[in-house]
Amino acid sequence: MASYQRIRTIMLTACSSLALAGCGADDVASPGAGTVIINPPAPAPTPTPGPTPTPTAGITAAQFAAPTTQSGTTITAEEQFAIVNAGTNNNVNGTGASLNGVYPVAAASLATAADPSTINPFFTSTNFVGALNGPTDTAFQGWTCNSTSANFGGTSTACAAVPSVGAGGATAACPTGTADDGLLTIGTTATGFRICRILPVTTDVTLPKIAGVFYRLRGQTEVGTDLGATGGAGVTLTIAAGAVIAADASEATNDLLLVNRGSKIQAIGTRDAPIVFTSQQNLVANGVSDVTQGQWGGIILLGRSTTAVCATGTGGTNPTPCQQAIEGVTQRFYGGTNEADSSGQMSYVQIRYSGIAISDGNELQGLTLGATGSGTVLDHIQSHNSADDGIEIFGGTTNVKYIAVTGADDDGFDVDNGWRGFMQFMIAAQKVSGATADSFATEIDSNGAEDLLPRTWGRYANFTFIQTATNVPAAIRLRGGADMTFVNGVVKTPAGSACINLVAQETANGGVPSTIRPANPAIQDQGPPVFNSVYFGCQGR
Repeated sequence: MASYQRIRTIMLTACSSLALAGCGADDVASPGAGTVIINPPAPAPTPTPGPTPTPTAGITAAQFAAPTTQSGTTITAEEQFAIVNAGTNNNVNGTGASLNGVYPVAAASLATAADPSTINPFFTSTNFVGALNGPTDTAFQGWTCNSTSANFGGTSTACAAVPSVGAGGATAACPTGTADDGLLTIGTTATGFRICRILPVTTDVTLPKIAGVFYRLRGQTEVGTDLGATGGAGVTLTIAAGAVIAADASEATNDLLLVNRGSKIQAIGTRDAPIVFTSQQNLVANGVSDVTQGQWGGIILLGRSTTAVCATGTGGTNPTPCQQAIEGVTQRFYGGTNEADSSGQMSYVQIRYSGIAISDGNELQGLTLGATGSGTVLDHIQSHNSADDGIEIFGGTTNVKYIAVTGADDDGFDVDNGWRGFMQFMIAAQKVSGATADSFATEIDSNGAEDLLPRTWGRYANFTFIQTATNVPAAIRLRGGADMTFVNGVVKTPAGSACINLVAQETANGGVPSTIRPANPAIQDQGPPVFNSVYFGCQGR
């Protein structure tokens, strides 16, 4: 077996070869022509002796990274620290004083930024790290809601506030594709909101914004039927800007919206009129609070892109392409071969108080993606107070931009099963208390079989991860041989929590732990993860 020093040298060489080119300083203009007046210097005042400042010690590897042993394999804290230090323009000694909630306290970037657009044209060129460009950035205002987890300010309203349903429900009529469930009464409170229950979507349906009307989800509400990995086009559910969709609190089944393979959702709100998916309890004053969660099952989109984990009898030499059953429901499948597949578009959407843990490893999230393709458009989406993950992605090739996960009980961003894509302008701000013991700002996995293809591979740019839970090892967990590059990030963790946790459970293909071994194109392995222009404030510093 190679020596520890040789393994470390290989690891650092691979990491350096993948790092982005460092950004140079901006050119400084020369002064123009003219007369320069130099005043005589004033006498320097006699300094008043003061206390000698206590220097801030640099963070240690053991403080910065959390090692985890899995199947006898450990990536040491020193190895993890070396990978980050091999990157460009990282600051491992950042402090929380540089942040006010999710916002930087000053306009200057917390670290020298890289240009993510050089990675792929999907990324917007930026000159700052984190999701927000200084304390006056309004990019996340208006279409989000505020809570103790994250306050975006501006025109964003409180998440616990009743969404803008409007007045006039008593005389409003329900549109085609819905059933009139009468007026809403919760307890002894009659709101005057007309309930239009969404029926199973078997033809194209449009839900307009009607003053005084909200749309109800009862049980497992499906868009289309599963047309298989290679079937034809299904139906489309279109939801207008400003519409409110609420889960049914009057019965016990898990309420959720599921879009089957081949069908689409077109839920396109605006900054001033986001579409709100929430619980029915959120429709009366004081019906929910900052700790409310898990009142319905969220949204599931199923597509025909690729996935690494196949159900028995699919994938490989089988006539049916690789497909898998999605978590949280029974016998609804995702997967196929069309990486450009489209499940529609969701823009300017809030998903409040969702997430249900049916059993260990079988959960409903805020937003669940199953092998959705690059034709699926997802941007300006907030998942608030999910009782599980904010967003979980199983395989597929969908890219995401402008997404906020606030108050999640488990992970903010959970990706696995061979997802390959890009995310930019990401915020994960966990709930202040009560998070699970393995909740991470992001958990990135490539499943137990660490060399299944396609390998999980992603690029995060302009992310802000605020880890508040004190019972978890780190903010970023990367394991299972997954490949990632992190650019222009801000990571903050409380005392007792490291910033990163790199994990592997096997040392095949070279004897080095899978997640940090050298690149091997034959197995889609990029080599160790890459960190460039990331500001780390670990351990409550």
